[in-house]
Amino acid sequence: MGTGAADAVVTTDLAVGGMTCAACVNRVEKRLGRLDGVSAAVNLATGLARVSHPPHITPDDLVASVERAGYTAELPAPPEDEHPEDEHPEKATEPAAPGDPEERRRERQRLLVTALLAVPVLVLSMVPALQFRNWQWLCFALAAPVATWGSWPFHVRALRGLRHSAATMDTLVSLGVAASFGWSAYALFLGGAGVPGMTMPFTLLPSAGDGTAHVYLEAAVGVPLFVRTGRFLEARARHGTGAALRSLAGLTVKDVAVREGGTERLVPLGRLRVDQVFVVRPGERVGTDGAVVEGSSALDLSLVTGESEPIEVGPGSEVTGGAVNAGGLLLVRATAVGADTRLARITRMVTEAQAGKARAQRLADAVAGVFVPVVLSLAVTVLGFWLGAGADPQAAVTACVAVLVVACPCALGLATPTALMAATGRGAQLGVLVRGPQALEALRHIDTVVLDKTGTLTTGHMSVTAVTAAPDGIGETAALRLAAAVEQGSEHPLGRAITAYARRTRPGETPPAVREFRALPGQGVRGEVEGHLVEVREPGDTPTGPLGDALAAAETAAHTPVLVRVDGVPQAVIAVGDLVRPGSYRAVDRLRRLGVRPVLATGDRTATARAVAAALGIDDVHARCTPEDKAALVREEKVRGRRVAVIGDGVNDAAALAGADLGIAMGGGTDVAIGAADVTLVRGDMEAVADAVRLARRTLATIRTNLAWAFGYNAVTVPLAAVGLLNPMVAAAAMSASSLLVVGNSLRLRTWRPARGPAPGGPRRGAPRGTRGGTR
Repeated sequence: MGTGAADAVVTTDLAVGGMTCAACVNRVEKRLGRLDGVSAAVNLATGLARVSHPPHITPDDLVASVERAGYTAELPAPPEDEHPEDEHPEKATEPAAPGDPEERRRERQRLLVTALLAVPVLVLSMVPALQFRNWQWLCFALAAPVATWGSWPFHVRALRGLRHSAATMDTLVSLGVAASFGWSAYALFLGGAGVPGMTMPFTLLPSAGDGTAHVYLEAAVGVPLFVRTGRFLEARARHGTGAALRSLAGLTVKDVAVREGGTERLVPLGRLRVDQVFVVRPGERVGTDGAVVEGSSALDLSLVTGESEPIEVGPGSEVTGGAVNAGGLLLVRATAVGADTRLARITRMVTEAQAGKARAQRLADAVAGVFVPVVLSLAVTVLGFWLGAGADPQAAVTACVAVLVVACPCALGLATPTALMAATGRGAQLGVLVRGPQALEALRHIDTVVLDKTGTLTTGHMSVTAVTAAPDGIGETAALRLAAAVEQGSEHPLGRAITAYARRTRPGETPPAVREFRALPGQGVRGEVEGHLVEVREPGDTPTGPLGDALAAAETAAHTPVLVRVDGVPQAVIAVGDLVRPGSYRAVDRLRRLGVRPVLATGDRTATARAVAAALGIDDVHARCTPEDKAALVREEKVRGRRVAVIGDGVNDAAALAGADLGIAMGGGTDVAIGAADVTLVRGDMEAVADAVRLARRTLATIRTNLAWAFGYNAVTVPLAAVGLLNPMVAAAAMSASSLLVVGNSLRLRTWRPARGPAPGGPRRGAPRGTRGGTR
């Protein structure tokens, strides 16, 4: 249970059991909605109900309300941080599933026995050549357990619905089985069909009029067999749509080795606390989010972020729970535990997305809510019409049964949630977290994307982009070594970038000591290194020759150049900038090809903004934007009729993210930005934006196909059944096949892969690779 944004509203999740079709969903939502101030969204595919209610209405009240509707309900397991004594906290992130393993085992057994009894009946009824003397009585003996014990759950749920004045899919199946078996019993005992030597031809269309009442035992056993088989396969398929969420839950570890006072002890993950230091050995998963305090290694984050390339970490590096340690021993200080970890947030967002409803699904549920009562009325009308028209009674009963069986709203109820589950799960695997169906729908329609620069298009970290040494000087290596020695005493971002670059290019080498270090505010630093006066500072007077050309090139590229002087002589120019993220050009190019116009909005200076825009092929540039300016830009675009998405990572982007039609946050950004966004890019890759748009479009196309099939199926088969052109057994098979086709079509989203390949042209010739990060 979680508290919503407003203090007066509480959100509670319930695992609802006993739902079999969209009519059940509609009934549960209506029953919960009768409580004062309560609204609910129920998902047939997951069996979860997300209920918003006032604080004075307790979860027990909600459970009781669902049970009064004729269904079961229970609260999912509480979050792991509420039960630190729980030694298996990974269970807390596992999505609730209706039914327990024992119940599923019983259902499999019932299906198996039903199949063993029903198959001989089907074969004898459908192959006249095999109909031996008194075959009909053997079929009756085999069909009786199927129509009673095998169909008992349908009958029980139908009676339960009747007590609550509700009609569902189970009502249709129960009536269909009872009518088929009852008519067959009448035909055998009173209608002349029980005489020895009787044979009955099998046709796909119902037939009558030969003076002998036909038996429809194949329908009595075929309907429950096909419906049970269909639901069994649906359950397995729906289980597959949640595979991504279960894989996220499986990334947690059970125990961690905590190191305190030089000793190690194994503790359950649920008892780990912030600031405790734990050990991660090679091949183990990182227990929770933290910072490395000792050791270096490579971490495999592919299952968390979708990135396949291992990330090198060392002291001070942040690590994510669930990552696999592919290298050396690490000591990690926990910075977040329980529900505050990145993995928990990912799991929570995916779960919330799958619990929501798209507009199309709300329409389908509303239709299904009145569909079953309409079908029951139609079946009675068909029976009365045929009898009133003087038709043979068995033909009238057959048409009535066919209408009851074929008119199942299961496909309608599964059309949208199975597609959403598969899509959000696949998106999580690809590093794209979608907050809900509304966000997926908005992704489908965006035509303008407002991009932040720092931390979004660029890495957000200062890096050395070029080192140019004087032709007749001490050389690049020596100049960089001396510059790093002086800068190791500086806290300025430029100084940290230079020292980090020196460590990467000369691993294992310790910079020499510096004496008489002095920071020159707004200019740079100076100090004595190995008897030489070394200055790393703003260029001042522009030197001539290659160093002058390097300074000019850095300025053109909007980098920050610093000049290295040794004993007053210029020895090298080091260019420092905020590098454009790998893949940013390709991401912008792919968005443009999808019909989405890119707009750059940044608080940085105009020259820097235009340099990045030129590198990425963006024509619409807004520089020196305050947070209010970005929000105003979004409003202006929306007034022009644009569907606007905003991509950002900082607090200054939060207002624009919240005001846009769709907010997209970089996964490495601030919690404020992520909280205001509808979509989060976990892997920090701009190309994921285009992937998200294409996935959304594919998902909504799949939903439209599913709904077209579900509505079209009923539009065609119900009239055929009503006029007597559909055998009840064929109707049962068609009904089950419709649901399987819908689920199977949705499952194709699990294998969807984003298009990859070189973007034509690549970055523009001469375009800068980084941006100015500011001067001293």
